[in-house]
Amino acid sequence: MPPKHPQIVELRQYTLHPNKRDALVDLFDREFVESQEAEGMSVMGQFRDLDDPDRFVWLRGFADMASRARGLQGFYGGPVWAAHRDAANATMIDSDDVLLLRPAWHGAGLVHDPARRAGLAGGMVDIAVFSLSDAASPALLDFCHERVTSVLQSEGALAQGWYVTESSPNNFPSLPVREGENVLVVVAVFKELLEGGRWQRDVAQALSQWLNKPHHSMKLTPTTRSAIHA
Repeated sequence: MPPKHPQIVELRQYTLHPNKRDALVDLFDREFVESQEAEGMSVMGQFRDLDDPDRFVWLRGFADMASRARGLQGFYGGPVWAAHRDAANATMIDSDDVLLLRPAWHGAGLVHDPARRAGLAGGMVDIAVFSLSDAASPALLDFCHERVTSVLQSEGALAQGWYVTESSPNNFPSLPVREGENVLVVVAVFKELLEGGRWQRDVAQALSQWLNKPHHSMKLTPTTRSAIHA
């Protein structure tokens, strides 16, 4: 069974060939959701990037690092990926932009509920990647937990997840992950698009003493079968 509260999460950002995103979304939603979850992994959410028509973003969760290795080996060594990998890979220029994450504190992660795929996915999902000067400190996480989460609540976030870099070695090296950096990732779900990215500016300002460069912002729309949506 896929974990409802994944303790390891991959934030995967794919750069695609022009005009190939809908083909990948159709294939992914049809073939790669239940087939991955049958291997014990959570397909938490998959999205179109509003600011880049050739970018596909998705979140995959695991109970722990050991189950990550087992699940990835089972899926990428299995019949579904063998049948459809050529079609999937033909849409992609780059699939190596991957952050390996864990919830920033107990209860900070988004709950994975496959039943939410039953309805039409809607709303907006904002993901912000904040690059940290050092590994996330207890002082930073306490500040986020106690003071910054309220910024998103005041902006109308329906749900929010906070993640930091998971420092364990990549135990499935045929799928690279970004290494040698520390990040704080915020995933926020809204009913509709917020103009101007106000919450991200407010959060970035509040966290400025811990950051080493401007944050990376993504405005995303859930695909029809995303379990993360408004």
